[in-house]
Amino acid sequence: MEYLQMNYTFMHQNLPVAELELDDASGFIIKINNVYRPEHLPVGVSMKKGVVDRAAFNHWWTDRSIPASRSGVREALETLEIADTKMLLVRCFGLSLSDQYWIKPENATMTWEQINFFDNDFSDDMGDVLFGSPKKEPEFDFSSPDNTSDGCLKKRWKIINGKRCLIKSGSNPFRQQPFNEVIASEVMKRLGVNHIPYKVVWSEGAPYSICEDFITKDTELVSAWRLMQTQKKDNSTSVYQHFVNCCENTGINVMSDLDRMIVVDYLIANEDRHLNNFGLIRNAQNLEWMGFAPVFDSGSSLGYDKMAGEIRAERGIICKPFKRHHEEQLKLVTSFEWIPFANLADVKEMIFEVLSDEQVQEFMDERRVMAIADSVENRIQKLKEVAADVSGKTVNINAQNSTQDDVEKNIAEDYIRCEMTPPL
Repeated sequence: MEYLQMNYTFMHQNLPVAELELDDASGFIIKINNVYRPEHLPVGVSMKKGVVDRAAFNHWWTDRSIPASRSGVREALETLEIADTKMLLVRCFGLSLSDQYWIKPENATMTWEQINFFDNDFSDDMGDVLFGSPKKEPEFDFSSPDNTSDGCLKKRWKIINGKRCLIKSGSNPFRQQPFNEVIASEVMKRLGVNHIPYKVVWSEGAPYSICEDFITKDTELVSAWRLMQTQKKDNSTSVYQHFVNCCENTGINVMSDLDRMIVVDYLIANEDRHLNNFGLIRNAQNLEWMGFAPVFDSGSSLGYDKMAGEIRAERGIICKPFKRHHEEQLKLVTSFEWIPFANLADVKEMIFEVLSDEQVQEFMDERRVMAIADSVENRIQKLKEVAADVSGKTVNINAQNSTQDDVEKNIAEDYIRCEMTPPL
């Protein structure tokens, strides 16, 4: 098969990292030529004896593109007459609002300062199409971070009052995820957990969550998945312990942060804390690791796709990223002494307040709202019992090292029931 090659310099801000050849039909990296700064390659992309692992590089590049399972993406590609979402990466030079990587076309003169999305405006055209609008004619501007946004729920970036904000939908039939983000934020605020705050906005009768970008032009988010590619995991090491080991190799102890994330996910019955929606933050210039990222993306929780009876019975709850069941994952927590249980006394009332909007009733009835509130209150009581039972005891190292009940596939949820709604 004959390829038509496109030549680019892979950049990290203004630093040339490597020379790439991309296939113009698929967007895949065909060849990696001169490597100038191997230390600036994406985390988890290794280089041995002067040769970069091209498969790992392509995996990183593919993860950067919109997943094919994203709601509405097939229709968007048809509208744009583009075969593959990886070609959208090329159209926006691979620019993102999560890190500082990009590709510079051969012989191009643009600089990072001129084109990055942190300092410069970007087009709404791509977000409009992803949200169901027809293609803008005659000129369509592909310059948008929407081309490099992951996840299966419909989402888009917008600049609001000078802030880069992510707007995300919910899935049918309950459209519950946006409200869950607010509830999770309120729970974490009461617990003193570092998190990203969310609010709900409405457009054309549909709810959306909105949050500000927590990455700046000088920092970047490195997912747990990328970090876990830096070391080989043997079969006797648990998923939890492997992540802890990989983080310790960067000089960051994440166990107390994981304690908090695991507890929060237990309380809200989070079903989609996969390895790409938590991680570490590092400085993009000197590559120094700064710490655990604030907790974000907690919408797929509180029985978001279940009937009220299932929520009350707590049936069919999926757990990620370490164990398949929340009760088992809770055994990984090293300490519960940090939990201010008194601050959770009003959580049930808070949930009623968040879900009291008249517009919510179109998607969730009173029975469902009551089931959600009762379920969280029940889990708070169970957590109190667990915390009291382990109080003063030594950390269960065996539980952290055990591979029993480990999650085997840490992939994002596929929201097959999500439908197109008018653009914001």
